Amino acid sequence: MANIQSLHALEILDSRGRPTLKTTCTLYSGSSGSASVPSGRSTGAAEALELRDKDLARYRGMGCKKAVANVNSAINNHFAGRRISTQQELDAQLCEL
Repeated sequence: MANIQSLHALEILDSRGRPTLKTTCTLYSGSSGSASVPSGRSTGAAEALELRDKDLARYRGMGCKKAVANVNSAINNHFAGRRISTQQELDAQLCEL
C-alpha cells in the first residue's frame, strides 16, 4: 500500500440524515482518499459495532463525536508514519487497538 501521513475524521450526515464518519487518509506521496461509513438498515452479530455518543441533545443520542475523536487521536497516532502493505495488515492492527 503506502506510507500513511495522517488520518482525519469528521462527523457528517448520511443519506438518511443520521450521523456517521467521513475519514480522510493522506499519504506522504501527497495522495489522499476519503470514505464515509453509513449505518446499515439492520446491524447483525457479524457486523462492526457502532460507537454512538448517547447524548440525547444531539441527534437523539446517535452522534459520533467520540468515534471522530478516536480516529483523530489514538488511531491517527498509531498509523501516522507507518507503511501498510495489505488491507489485512491494516484491519488486524485496527482490531488490536
